[in-house]
Amino acid sequence: MFERILMANRGEIACRVIATAQAMGVEVVAVYSDADRDARHVAMADRAVHIGGSAPGESYLRGDVIIRAALETGCGAIHPGYGFLSENPEFVDAVEAAGLVFIGPSADAIRAMGLKDAAKVLMEEAGVPVVPGYHGKNQDPEHLEGAADAIGYPVLIKAVAGGGGKGMRLVERAEEFPDALESAKSEAKTAFGNEAVLIEKYIQKPRHIEVQVFGDGQGAVHLFERDCSLQRRHQKVIEEAPAPGMTAEMRAAMGQAAVRAAEAIGYKGAGTVEFIVDGSRGLRPDGFWFMEMNTRLQVEHPVTEAITGVDLVEWQLRVAAGEALPKQQGELAITGHAFEARLYAEDVPKGFLPATGHLAHLRFPDGVRADSGVRAGDEISPFYDPMIAKVITHGPTRAIALRRLAAALEGTEVAGTVTNLAFLGALARHEGFGAGDVDTGLIARDIDRLVVAPEPWVDGIAMAALAACGLLDKADPETGFALWAPLAREVVLRRNDEEVNVRIHSLGAGAHDLDIAGRRVEARRAGDGWRIDGQPAAPVAVHGADITVFTQYGVGFQAIDPLERDSAAGGDTALIEAPMPGLVKAVFARPGQSVARGDRLAVLEAMKMEHSLLAARDGVVAEVLVAAGEQVTAGAALVRLEAEAEVAA
Repeated sequence: MFERILMANRGEIACRVIATAQAMGVEVVAVYSDADRDARHVAMADRAVHIGGSAPGESYLRGDVIIRAALETGCGAIHPGYGFLSENPEFVDAVEAAGLVFIGPSADAIRAMGLKDAAKVLMEEAGVPVVPGYHGKNQDPEHLEGAADAIGYPVLIKAVAGGGGKGMRLVERAEEFPDALESAKSEAKTAFGNEAVLIEKYIQKPRHIEVQVFGDGQGAVHLFERDCSLQRRHQKVIEEAPAPGMTAEMRAAMGQAAVRAAEAIGYKGAGTVEFIVDGSRGLRPDGFWFMEMNTRLQVEHPVTEAITGVDLVEWQLRVAAGEALPKQQGELAITGHAFEARLYAEDVPKGFLPATGHLAHLRFPDGVRADSGVRAGDEISPFYDPMIAKVITHGPTRAIALRRLAAALEGTEVAGTVTNLAFLGALARHEGFGAGDVDTGLIARDIDRLVVAPEPWVDGIAMAALAACGLLDKADPETGFALWAPLAREVVLRRNDEEVNVRIHSLGAGAHDLDIAGRRVEARRAGDGWRIDGQPAAPVAVHGADITVFTQYGVGFQAIDPLERDSAAGGDTALIEAPMPGLVKAVFARPGQSVARGDRLAVLEAMKMEHSLLAARDGVVAEVLVAAGEQVTAGAALVRLEAEAEVAA
């Protein structure tokens, strides 16, 4: 076994690998960028090395610097995690040329599966079923459009070097193909440096089921399947294992196909073979097709660990150190059911826009596995994926595991940034998902009822008002004391663009009556907690003027000083601003142009994705304040429309 390894990654996967390695007695050297100087993975590691600037290209993608750090700190191997350099065969070659061990598959295996079109040909030769489509080298737009016509709409355009939904577009009608192709190629070139695409038949009621494989370079086993069908724009949201409705016959067929795929390339380490499944007539052995193989550890690997009892990172280290597979196929079995929900900093009502922010508060319920790379007090950086944590639950049955997930999400507390927590909670309570009737289109079909902003209850408003006045903490007996009558005070709270006036009558340090929207509410301290009208109150976190009450997945308020109210509240719909720091990828607006509400005015590239900036109303473009290629900060003015009065005149 290795004495010391280098973790060539960041965030939750770095923390995950460090924890297992240290439990095995292996020292870990972390690497970090400027933005990650105080990150959790740096604090966990035995030693840390600074490798460059905040942008990935200045740090985590600098293979030569990472290898030098490993050599200078006496490491015997490098673990790549996922993302960044994990599937870069040139990096693997360089690691091995330096006399180090790459904890993962060979460069040849990565190359074999790196391009989707070549991988599909290889899988066909190995007897693995593949989806009908065009995987050729001719990238002429007319040729690709003809291929799509021959396959039959709807079709998927997919980047051959892609992953994570980038460079992928669903095209339902022939007339939509040219624009979709151009957009897919542009995004693919930005994300992967390769604009080549392939065309596939789009399965009408598709399910995304993948099989975890593990090889030692000679043979391979599978650790059963995961269902990743609950997706939004091809991004996984909640994963589970095993797949609902799976039959023994189909599990055997998929498992054998996945093992054939791994053995065909002499695979070593953890990998995932992803299949698209036709769920329109139930799961059946002739209804699944190979999509791609991820030659690394997957984000969703914890659900496989939960149902098999296997630590996949431990297996990675043992096999990379020269050991044989720890278990054979007959020794592996499924116990119970598991779910994983991906908690992100993102603004769901604004189209799941990735968010930044200061994590003022972060807490997970006891007894729940939460894989996270951040802590309370950390910043969500604009340079990296905005994942906060993966929340994982396990139970003897699917129903129990899902109820535990719903309860875990309700008990998770996050303050300081907007998150998708309420959205995840709505999914965990979704009737169709609960019944196991899932496919990749479920979220899109029910998006309106899944994305509902919580309405603050009176008890939540009461707790926020008490927090705004500093009345929740244990205080001296004189807090709230008045000699002749209850002390009364006014507090103004803002929730989004609405204000709530609350009048508090303080009877003593632990007793207050509140007038909220014509209703009298009683707040009383009970031991170490509070009760509102006799019922236990929700926890509260306060950070400056920002107050979060942890009910309905977290409801945020701002304490407003009435003397300092912004008379201009309501926003300027004439100004289109950058919602986050990023690169202006394209500008479509031009001065004097008439635009309608919803028209795309510019494209901002940030947090590894492209974001379209749309006109908030009808109008005429007065000024274009940026050009393509410019780096902008959050809140930077990009485009200004003429005032509505000017347009009317």
